[in-house]
Amino acid sequence: MRLGVVGLVIAAAAMSAALWLGGLVLAVQDQLAPPSKPPEQTQPSVHGAKKGDGDIDIVALGDSLTRGTGDESGKGYVGYMVDELRKQTEAPIRVTNLAVRGLRSDGLLRQLGQPEIQRQIAMADLIVMTIGGNDLFRGGEALRLNEKELNAAKRQYAANLDRIFAMLRRFNTDAVILAIGLYNPFSDLGDAKRTSAVVRDWNFVTAEVAARYPNVVAVPTFDLFALHVNDYLYSDHFHPNQEGYKRIGERVASLITLTEENR
Repeated sequence: MRLGVVGLVIAAAAMSAALWLGGLVLAVQDQLAPPSKPPEQTQPSVHGAKKGDGDIDIVALGDSLTRGTGDESGKGYVGYMVDELRKQTEAPIRVTNLAVRGLRSDGLLRQLGQPEIQRQIAMADLIVMTIGGNDLFRGGEALRLNEKELNAAKRQYAANLDRIFAMLRRFNTDAVILAIGLYNPFSDLGDAKRTSAVVRDWNFVTAEVAARYPNVVAVPTFDLFALHVNDYLYSDHFHPNQEGYKRIGERVASLITLTEENR
């Protein structure tokens, strides 16, 4: 008998709702009330690795957060996520990290037009991604957009994200997609009330768009940083440090259950 990985089951509905309604309320209780409750997501599942080789293939997409910028260990959240997943299975886990520093949602759309990127996505059992931070903060700067510019940027981000999910689903109908939400790296500054409200609003948009597609889960991270932002940020005061990435990786891994069968 040999090990066969037959599934990636995401405990999305209960866990995601609990994280949104529990962690976020606790983290922002002294700030503006968030928008209405994010949409609940049905529990997605993948019923078999396409290759039949028993391996788990993970494709990582997005910006510098997925590249792990700021983590001196070089692992980033993807590495810590894999560490947690290895506790569940002895099956080989392969990671293809296609993230690009500074990438915005329109840049990810262009990247998805490349045949080799499409081939990698088609082979994936699990896709993780971070996108939107550069759309909002424009390269690590504190929030400088006025309300009109913010609304325009949010509409464009939502439209781009919708196209991104549609393309991913076209290239791979089964892989679970985990879209990791934004945190506020500037929550200790004078305009924290405004920036936190904006970040939560963008996260709500991400959750709404994700809910339109099967097996796409929006993973919250806002609460991880809100009360301890200086403990989890790198020296650039924008990217996570090693401990910040570790917490994100553990959060993502907590939503994944690997199921195995002998065959």
